[in-house]
Amino acid sequence: MEGLTKIDDLGKPRVVIVGGGFGGLELAKALADAPVQVVLIDKQNYHTFQPLLYQVATAGLDEGDIVSPFRKILSQQENFYFRMAEVKAVDTEKQVVETSIGLLRYDFLVLATGAEPNYFGDEAMEKNSIAIKSVEEAIELRNTVLSNFEQALQLGDYEKINSLLDFVIVGGGPTGVEIAGALSELRTHVFPKDYRELDFREMDIHLVQSGPVLLKGMSAHASQKALESLREFGVQVWLEARVKSYDGYTVTLNTGQQFISRTVIWAAGVTGAPIAGLRPDCLLPGNRYAVDEYSRVQGYDNVFAIGDIAAMKSADYPEGHPMVAQPAIQQGRLLGDNIKRWLGGQLAERFHYHDKGSMATIGRNHAVADLKLFGKEYHLSGFLAWLAWGVVHVISLVSFRNRLMVLLQWTWSYISYDKGLRYIVGKTKAPILEQDMDEGKAIV
Repeated sequence: MEGLTKIDDLGKPRVVIVGGGFGGLELAKALADAPVQVVLIDKQNYHTFQPLLYQVATAGLDEGDIVSPFRKILSQQENFYFRMAEVKAVDTEKQVVETSIGLLRYDFLVLATGAEPNYFGDEAMEKNSIAIKSVEEAIELRNTVLSNFEQALQLGDYEKINSLLDFVIVGGGPTGVEIAGALSELRTHVFPKDYRELDFREMDIHLVQSGPVLLKGMSAHASQKALESLREFGVQVWLEARVKSYDGYTVTLNTGQQFISRTVIWAAGVTGAPIAGLRPDCLLPGNRYAVDEYSRVQGYDNVFAIGDIAAMKSADYPEGHPMVAQPAIQQGRLLGDNIKRWLGGQLAERFHYHDKGSMATIGRNHAVADLKLFGKEYHLSGFLAWLAWGVVHVISLVSFRNRLMVLLQWTWSYISYDKGLRYIVGKTKAPILEQDMDEGKAIV
């Protein structure tokens, strides 16, 4: 699209932020009192608290509980401007961003585009499985899970019924572990009440992990406790196994093992989401931009990258920082402070990641946590870790309303053993076709 976007030029340095995830949002906040014009561009008009997407997918939370509009979050920030658009390319010579609504000039460009699912070139898996990187995908998975059981009620063939009742989760990181735990809770406490005609002893949950342990990157204690808890909940965990193929019905592992399932959940990895226009040599394997200790993209003075899209290599992190929220938040906050320092003629500060630890919840009263506090490490599991996980996630939500709604919903679910958001709105993945249904249906 030719022409400029309709944003007044205030005669101040313009900071254009592409992506309103944890890093982009934190950067915008850090520039609230800076003598700049802050322009945030995102394909959606809201920030998503991604660590709780799996709860939307498993009917634990409403999508409105984990999203908040950018304009509401930053409504008091006078130097903030937002445009809902898709960025197509960057022209670093002219210092212009090409978007779906026009061209946008910048003085400082910050790429915070995050990551997207990495299917490692498997087109069939990309087509047939469901990832959970967006609200839309989480809702689609919830719809698919519930639709499976609605359709299973109309079938008489044992194999077809089981293809709808069984689930395969690919990837044993936090997302895969948390989804497996949530599905096992639904199988125990909720689904048997809703679908009394189905035998949920036949509902199998498979978690496939390519490595020898779950939760790679966490402590051995956390990995072992997560494995024990999942097996206690009846999840079948397959370690050192890879999904070789999936055609929408049959899952084949590299070991030769096969499962029949219409629902495969992809949680096996992510790759950066780069933007066209930057030199190819600044993009590393994994589609992450090589950045220095000030978050500057290699070879550029006024183009930066933060969060999942950025690979800031160091002795402690030779492959870059973990693709989780905390590095993005800390990088966004420091970059905002550094932009103010540069504008004031001061020296910038180098980034040092303060690792506060990591957590994963497995189910009711079960979680694992590796915490780093006051120079010491603490490894928690069970109820105490589960409580700490809940407190940290509630506090981390960006709005008071979301914190209140999530706390209320979790409290009710804990007391009632119920997940009340079991409605089907929108599309499902690969619904059963009419020709798949049993012929000669009885008149009832």
